[in-house]
Amino acid sequence: MTLFHYFLLGLAALAAGFVNALAGGGTLISFPTLSATGMAAIAANATNTTALSPGSFSALMAQIRDLRGQEKRLMVFLPLGVLGGLTGSLALLWSGEALFKQLAPYLIIAASLLLAAQEPIRAWVTRRIGQSASHPHHELWRAALPVWLTAVYGGYFGAGVGVVALAALGATLEDSLTRLNALKHAVTFSANLTAGLFFLFSGQVVWQAGAVMALGALAGGALGGRLASRVNASTLRKIVVSLGILIGLIYLFKN
Repeated sequence: MTLFHYFLLGLAALAAGFVNALAGGGTLISFPTLSATGMAAIAANATNTTALSPGSFSALMAQIRDLRGQEKRLMVFLPLGVLGGLTGSLALLWSGEALFKQLAPYLIIAASLLLAAQEPIRAWVTRRIGQSASHPHHELWRAALPVWLTAVYGGYFGAGVGVVALAALGATLEDSLTRLNALKHAVTFSANLTAGLFFLFSGQVVWQAGAVMALGALAGGALGGRLASRVNASTLRKIVVSLGILIGLIYLFKN
């Protein structure tokens, strides 16, 4: 890999961190960039997950206060996030390079559509909160399978996992959108961190590229946090969605 490649990956990670801080969908930028350097698909995905996983921690810390009073949920959902992230990362390695390369275009397009549906999903969750009766004794069991499946997806590919997590939690739990959003960050962080650590010791991560991208993503996240009030997140999301669909179609026809 040349110095130009590292420069390109640093810029892509900077953009991914910035986008994740404001609208989500940073993987739709960073993963294709890794692939464009000639890296194998699984190695690109593993490197991307490992490099961007610290960003989940920043998002979690930003809403840590909203997790107060949700200790029982965390005791169930954090282990499910770990198990799901591990299952997804194992499934990625077991699926093999050929299969994942075939699935990648569809995953990118699906993630783009999920990102496009983020606001409608938030609106649906908000409406549902006021319409459903609370059943605290049953909600954890009702949410367990969707949370685990969300974490599996996060470990396998992960783009748009936050949207999936919010939909899963909103469909099964009764709470405010703010508290459900904080819980979403906890679930995605546990899944992403587990997958990132697993990939780190799997032999699939390209260390130099991952280090450059981790620094770029952290800088991009910090920049996004500072400019949050000046950037239209909806417009940014539309740009990322359009870019993701275009990239997915290019991958599809290329294969």
